[in-house]
Amino acid sequence: MRRLRLLRPWEWIGYLAAVIVFAIACVYLSQWQFDRREQAVEQIDKVQTNWSAETTDIDSLVPQIDAFDDALEYRSVTLTGVYEQQRQVLVRNRPLNGSPGFEVLVPLRLDDGRVFFVDRGWVASASDGGTPDVPDAPTGEVTVVVRLKPAQPAVDRGAPEGQIASFELTQLVADGEAEATFTGAYGQRQSETPAAAENPQVIPQPSLSEGSHLSYALQWLAFAVLAFVGFGYAIRATLRRIEDTGGSEIEAQRRRRVGRSRADADTEVEDAILDRTH
Repeated sequence: MRRLRLLRPWEWIGYLAAVIVFAIACVYLSQWQFDRREQAVEQIDKVQTNWSAETTDIDSLVPQIDAFDDALEYRSVTLTGVYEQQRQVLVRNRPLNGSPGFEVLVPLRLDDGRVFFVDRGWVASASDGGTPDVPDAPTGEVTVVVRLKPAQPAVDRGAPEGQIASFELTQLVADGEAEATFTGAYGQRQSETPAAAENPQVIPQPSLSEGSHLSYALQWLAFAVLAFVGFGYAIRATLRRIEDTGGSEIEAQRRRRVGRSRADADTEVEDAILDRTH
């Protein structure tokens, strides 16, 4: 009972509550990392599956001009038409391999009159921060193989003339062409025939690395376990300290009792001697 009293139970209950809260937070963060890993694995599977799929025509994969199935991202299609170079725009804030730059978006008017936006590739930002030089698209009829990408929502950011902040395609639809312009998806150029003398850099295949999510998830679980291990170790160390301190106190009390007994005995002897002398 003495050891339990010295442990101060209410104080240790508070410590235990803090450990439990910390462990719950660790488990939550671990699950978050597991979820992120699952999303990364799903994305990798989609890239691998769609990247190697057979190239087909646009209508088989994008039957509606204003909608797109994200599960078909990175599938390749063949398009034939004429680039409308005068309507080219640069999509800003598009880094590649750590370098700032733009992606070059040009409308391609298909043989049937519909318009499909082609991302011809990436160009680095100008050294002075201005608009970079961009190679022109080939003139005349061209056959382009592109990989499909979903259009993006609008963002609350402005852009200089000739540039846009995201692949939000409805802003690029010309007057009277809403019914004939694809706004649900665009395509990243893979090849052109005939090819231009100079082209922007082709956007590479996305990374197939799932990142460090699994190791982070396991680390958070380890932290949760270690919190309880540390709590148990602290209790054990405290009990040992109490045990060592308690033994010393008992010995000191015994010595004090012996000292008092001897003093009392001496006092009694002195009293007896005094009584006999009187």
